[in-house]
Amino acid sequence: MDRMLIGELGKHVGETVSVSGWVDVRRDQGKMVFFDFRDRSGSVQGVVLPKSNAMETAKDVRSEYVVRVGGVVNKRPEKNTQANRQNGEIELEIISIEVLSKAEIPFELGAEVNLDTYLDHQPYTLRSQKARDIFKVQGTIIQAFRDSMRTQDFVEFQAPALVGGDAEGGAAAFEVEYYYDHKAYLATSPQFYKQIMVGVFERAFTTPKVFRGEKHSTTRHLSEYSSLDFEMGFIKDHLDVMAVLTQTIRHIVDRTGLSVALPKEIPVLKLREAQKILGVSEDPDLEPEHERAICAWALKEKGSDFVFVTHYPVSKRPFYTYEDEADPGYTKSFDLLFRGLEVTTGGQRIHTYEHLVERIKDKGLDPEKFSFYLEAFKVGMPPHGGSATGLERLTARLLNLPNVKEATLFPRDLNRIDTLLSTDATLAEAD
Repeated sequence: MDRMLIGELGKHVGETVSVSGWVDVRRDQGKMVFFDFRDRSGSVQGVVLPKSNAMETAKDVRSEYVVRVGGVVNKRPEKNTQANRQNGEIELEIISIEVLSKAEIPFELGAEVNLDTYLDHQPYTLRSQKARDIFKVQGTIIQAFRDSMRTQDFVEFQAPALVGGDAEGGAAAFEVEYYYDHKAYLATSPQFYKQIMVGVFERAFTTPKVFRGEKHSTTRHLSEYSSLDFEMGFIKDHLDVMAVLTQTIRHIVDRTGLSVALPKEIPVLKLREAQKILGVSEDPDLEPEHERAICAWALKEKGSDFVFVTHYPVSKRPFYTYEDEADPGYTKSFDLLFRGLEVTTGGQRIHTYEHLVERIKDKGLDPEKFSFYLEAFKVGMPPHGGSATGLERLTARLLNLPNVKEATLFPRDLNRIDTLLSTDATLAEAD
């Protein structure tokens, strides 16, 4: 008999069917054994009656066993129906069970465990309903980003993960042994490549893995994350970039169906204005507690979970960031904060060759090391800008998860590549 997906069983009441999947739960009740089975399409309750030929096998079947089950789809008695649950009106009367694979579980799936234990057993814990829900939402975010980009006439490209230098001009990069005794690095950003692609497509986007080697151990930082990047040509200034980003964020929120305070216009504050509202000093950036505080202000005063903060100092931003002629010393750049966390950074870029070379030198860098990137500007580039959104941070804030690692498949950080690198207590989480 061909396999039927669990999600299709409701259309086959009274029929004998075959389903395959995992055992979610086993419950013994008197002389009967109840199981909840799951596959990619959903879940269903099955029951082994006392005189069933499946009883001998059922006695040994436990959670996470992989099984092939034959049975009859029956209507549940009215008093036992669960109207708000998938397949809540039917039950599978089991007549045969074939064990395809046994399982030895470390603890009950969905049990409350600390984060390190959860991550230590991630090949197992990712099967929990909570984890599956998180990463289905994340998949929707990625697809919604792509769809919005294409709707706005952007072309996708694949950015390289191995690069010859550091695009940010200061972020710690992971060094890689390359051919002929040369050094390469894991990309800290696709920035140079998406700027180059503006000269090719005018509007380009990419969703690369990027790598940061700073020795952070916080609820906000990862050593490897996914970035939702776009770059666009022929802009007036950073406000054009913010408009495209706003449309994209709105599309993502709509597609996920999650409850988010997102007004028609996301409030915009210059960095100094945000600091004045908070009554803090004019430092070159916002501290984490300041990000949380200004987001609380935006929600209370503007009815928005999001807030743009613009005009960071030239000294704080990478060399390619455009200085505001009307506000010397400050850049046409922005961060997008969401529920207390920076999720996006972006702005207008310098587009003339001579200006870029000057700024590279001002940062104490050697223009020769950027010759490949600079060629795009030698052959002519329009005014342009773009942004980069951290997928895991956006996911975590959309779902109100306290730690970005909970929104990360297989997180890499200061103390973990799948397994812990150290059990040093000094590496405890800190914000």
